[in-house]
Amino acid sequence: MFHRLGHFVVRRRIYILIATALFFMASGAIGGGVAERLSNGGFEDPNSEAVRAEEALEENFGVSTPNVVLLVSARQGTVDEPALERAGTELTRSLATEEGVTQVLSYWSTGIPAFKSENGDHALIVARIEGDEDVVRDRIEELSPTYSQAHPGYTVAVGGFAEIFRQVGETIEKDLVKAESIAFPITMVLLILVFGSLIAAGLPLLIGGIAIVGSFLILSVIAELTQVSIFALNLVTAMGLGLAIDYSLFIVSRFREEMGKGLNQHEAAVRTVETAGRTVAFSGITVALSLSALLVFPLSFLRSFAYAGVAVVILASVASTVFLPAFLAVLGPRVDKLSWRRKKAVAPEEGFWHRAAMTVMKRPLPIATIVIAFLLFLGIPFLDVRFGLPDDRVLPATASSHEVMQTIRDDFQVDATNNVSVVAPEAGDPKDRLADIEDYAEQLSGIDGVFAVQSGTGSYIDGRKAVEPTSESRVYFGEDATWFTVVPAVDPNSPAGERLVADVRDLSSPFEVLVGGPSADLVDSKEGLFGRMPVAALLIGITTFVLLFLMFGGILVPIKAIILNLLSLTATFGALVWVFQQGNMSDLLNFTVTGTIDATQPILMFCIAFGLSMDYEVFLLSRIKEEYDATGDNTASVAWGLEHTGRIVTAAAATLSVVFIAFATSQVTFIKLVGIGMTLAVVMDATLIRAALVPAFMRLAGRANWWAPQWMRRLHDRFGISESGEPRAAVITEGGAG
Repeated sequence: MFHRLGHFVVRRRIYILIATALFFMASGAIGGGVAERLSNGGFEDPNSEAVRAEEALEENFGVSTPNVVLLVSARQGTVDEPALERAGTELTRSLATEEGVTQVLSYWSTGIPAFKSENGDHALIVARIEGDEDVVRDRIEELSPTYSQAHPGYTVAVGGFAEIFRQVGETIEKDLVKAESIAFPITMVLLILVFGSLIAAGLPLLIGGIAIVGSFLILSVIAELTQVSIFALNLVTAMGLGLAIDYSLFIVSRFREEMGKGLNQHEAAVRTVETAGRTVAFSGITVALSLSALLVFPLSFLRSFAYAGVAVVILASVASTVFLPAFLAVLGPRVDKLSWRRKKAVAPEEGFWHRAAMTVMKRPLPIATIVIAFLLFLGIPFLDVRFGLPDDRVLPATASSHEVMQTIRDDFQVDATNNVSVVAPEAGDPKDRLADIEDYAEQLSGIDGVFAVQSGTGSYIDGRKAVEPTSESRVYFGEDATWFTVVPAVDPNSPAGERLVADVRDLSSPFEVLVGGPSADLVDSKEGLFGRMPVAALLIGITTFVLLFLMFGGILVPIKAIILNLLSLTATFGALVWVFQQGNMSDLLNFTVTGTIDATQPILMFCIAFGLSMDYEVFLLSRIKEEYDATGDNTASVAWGLEHTGRIVTAAAATLSVVFIAFATSQVTFIKLVGIGMTLAVVMDATLIRAALVPAFMRLAGRANWWAPQWMRRLHDRFGISESGEPRAAVITEGGAG
């Protein structure tokens, strides 16, 4: 197939270049405004109990969880001063008249003690902006500047989830521009150093541009059919550029190598497609399948990364195996025009990576033991991992919404903006069940971690009624339904908050109830994520094993590759727990420690990093297998393969690390975490795994690397996709790209 593709690419090279240019322009015209079609939401499981509780609240009572908080702070005195009381009442009335704003409650309109700080200098106004995440963001963008003001006697600051996510989105947009301004110049310099030619160095940027802009077009189409998160654009940029660098390095390096053997530019292009093109294509399939595992998760936030990742991987692969060889067939030797250094012929056995591989293979067991022990040591903190969901603390401490919510945590007895909602949508007529409602409310208020419970029969503290019902208590009664507000005395985004939800759900109730609120969201999100994780891991493992077997014909090679990748990722996740959960280096990296890690990020990183690790694995093993097929010498094949790919993989990892580490400059903690985590994963994989463990394991296994049962061997003979090489003597390779 790839032999025919290579000849097609060369014969139709001009048409391919024209078609690619037209595709690029059309993608830019149609997909250029993709950000306007994408969503800021997608962080909830639509089938979870917490979401169903929220829907039942809205349907039966017209009530939803507040997403706007105004923190009113007295400059002097307390919030009970007459002037401030009038101002607070007017603020409450003004907010209630805003379009799309409902359920406005304040300390001055309700007298709820939890709405006033312990020393009396702060008070809260809470409200709900109706609509989906995008409507809420548009509305808070208008309201926030209006209400974030300083007055002679008091100040007003805006918080709540609506404002938090608005500021997170704006911060990420600014950080993305900053990351790109850092990454692109450094990447360009590295590409020039690696390729040794300005013309060759520009090719990865060309491939990256095609993949990125083409992905914008695909996401625009998908967004018309389902919800797509705007955060997926970050992955498109990073993966588009990173894979373009990987694949371009491999293709251009092979093209130069084939021309160095005496082939003309057309023959070299065909041979490049047959060999490196095949490897790139199936490497791309491996990465795409790893990312497609994100589709099993219920959160559209994660599924969006599958849409974006698969699109950019496929486009980068196609551009590298079709457009790039066609372009090289036109360029020929001119690919090395504007070269800044002279090429040197180097015998493979004299190369650095050949010597490194031979050194490892002389002492494979002790070297493998030391490296594995080191990786396991790095992974130890992961045994203590605690997962949470992002809140205001992902923003810098100076962000206004962070300051508001931190003031509530520090100065208020409880956080009354993050209550647990207990909804009984089929309780029957509440008037006929007053005794049941009162008994259940008393039991709820006696649960450890509950500050108070509010219901239609009054307010309850420590297992007994504290306040008789008021006129406002009628909001807790529906036609055939009732509900309860559980005010927690613990941090809702913490293990204590999770235990509180579990205790509420375990409590025997006189009617069927649904438990919602931020703590319930955390519990349900973790259950939805980690309940599907084994399925995603199994899919990745099976598809990776099948593809690697089809490429290399042995069962030990894919098993070894999967185990080594998991070992590398364990070390990466352990380091992230040590830094971001335990707080080491938090001052240097400038983030707020919460004692947890966002539950979605390790899953996302696992799928991305596993795919990229297999990317490098395929590059290395394809050259090893090519040499082994030609010579039958396992040890020499490993050294020869590492020599021909070591520099490519190192260069690709270095440039990809620059792209990812640029994201670590973000002011949003979970973006910083992904940037540092992906950099660690790429660096460890390209060094400790590829340069030490792979040669060690390949040497220890010997010819068994390529063994398979007879029935599997017959399958490989019929459906195998591995490269085939030709017998060779010592081959002279070019300096420059590998």
